This record gives sequence, structure tokens and C-alpha cells, in this order.
Amino acid sequence: MPHIKNIILQKAFLTQKKLATEKYLIIQVPIEIGDILASFIVLGNWTEQGIRNVAEAPNRIKTTHSMVEKAGGKMQLYYTLGEYDFVMVVEVSSDEAMAGILACLGSMGNVRTKTLKAWTEEEGAKILTAAHP
Repeated sequence: MPHIKNIILQKAFLTQKKLATEKYLIIQVPIEIGDILASFIVLGNWTEQGIRNVAEAPNRIKTTHSMVEKAGGKMQLYYTLGEYDFVMVVEVSSDEAMAGILACLGSMGNVRTKTLKAWTEEEGAKILTAAHP
């Protein structure tokens, strides 16, 4: 029988130019001991609001790290030149956990993201060989 893990994510939102955290999103995710984390590549751009408040970005990124860690995951963020302003590599326990994190990020209004589910080379090889025996 799978265990149930409660993932509590702080939902942040803006009220009159002040960042407030007053709501929580709770996700119940069934997990098995020893589960492998799901990997995601998040491509991000600042919104007009996000670029106006870009000096606050390091604090917002710390909040994002905290959300991912509370979901039992880890992340790395890279600032980038080109089409996207940043790229995050995120590993969490489930698609549902990632969806909750992205919903929280989107609700802040500072970034727009595109998310790709990713598999390691080894995981991908297993998927491809299973599909073509």
C-alpha cells in the first residue's frame, strides 16, 4: 500500500505592491518508499511586473527553492541569454507536485513558464526500447 505524502505549498500573491503569503495549497501524493523523482525543465520569462520588480527576483527564487524543497524535491536555476530569461531544472515526487508549484509561481504574476517533463538518458533508453522490442 502506498504511503500518502502531504505536500504543503505556500501560495504567494501580491496585494497593493506588497508580497504577502497567506494561502496554502495542499497536495496529497501517493508515494512508494524509494520512488524516483520526476524531472522537469522549466523555461521562464519575466512578465512586465516581474521585470519592473527584478531586484526582488533573488528573494522570489529563494521562495521557489523553498516550495520545491517542501515538496521533497530539488532545483537548479540558470539565468540565460536568448529567448528565455531563465531555465530551471526541477526534480519532485510527481507531476501533481510540479503542477502545484507552477500554479503558485504563476499566481505571483512575475513569470510565465513553459514546462517540459524530462527523463535521464538511462530512463529514456528504457522507454524507447520498451516501445520498440
